[in-house]
Amino acid sequence: MKFHYTNLETCHESTGTVIVVDVVRAFTSAAFAFSKGAKEIYPVSKVEEALAFKTRDPNVLVCGEIGGLPPEGFDFGNSPSRVLELDLNGRTLVQRTGAGTQGVVRSVNAENMLAASFVVASATTKYVNRLSPENVTFVVTGQTYDGGDEDLACAQYLEELLRGRSPDPVPFLERVKNSSDAKVFYNPEKLLFPESDIEHCISLDRFDFAMPIARQNGKFIMRCVKP
Repeated sequence: MKFHYTNLETCHESTGTVIVVDVVRAFTSAAFAFSKGAKEIYPVSKVEEALAFKTRDPNVLVCGEIGGLPPEGFDFGNSPSRVLELDLNGRTLVQRTGAGTQGVVRSVNAENMLAASFVVASATTKYVNRLSPENVTFVVTGQTYDGGDEDLACAQYLEELLRGRSPDPVPFLERVKNSSDAKVFYNPEKLLFPESDIEHCISLDRFDFAMPIARQNGKFIMRCVKP
């Protein structure tokens, strides 16, 4: 198994198995949504795309962010703490974020694709190992925005697991807490950026499912699968 790293600018070139990483907070929130009963999640690029889903089907819930905050018309934002308060049983979600979902929709040449974060790390590696790919590419989504060490930390941790090693997770999780993207969550005046979100983002292996992404009718669709 050979490993490669890319970002939002170059992920369109990636082939084989592609793991799109967004720790703070898109694919942590997605995992929490599945844990609260969500049936499926459609990752999209633009706010208008997300809202168009809701126009066609009022039962769809739209979530995500621009600049960390939910756009007008969205049902909720990108906070795993908020997701824990919701009943999403059987619901279809549409997710738009500035990093994570962009990595999905831009990885157009991937043969197999998964969304990943620390909360599904072990399950993700189990799923990938069953695929037995020759090449694995990590899309470190946050790097495009002059940050993303938390995403790089997660990708490097996943690589260690895929190499059959047993890395100490603490240094990797500390990089999330100390990342530039985490700073806003330590400001008590930023109520839509609760510090509890970071604690949720570093809750390693909280869930026992992976989040593979398939193409269906020209759209990307994410589901949770226990490997």
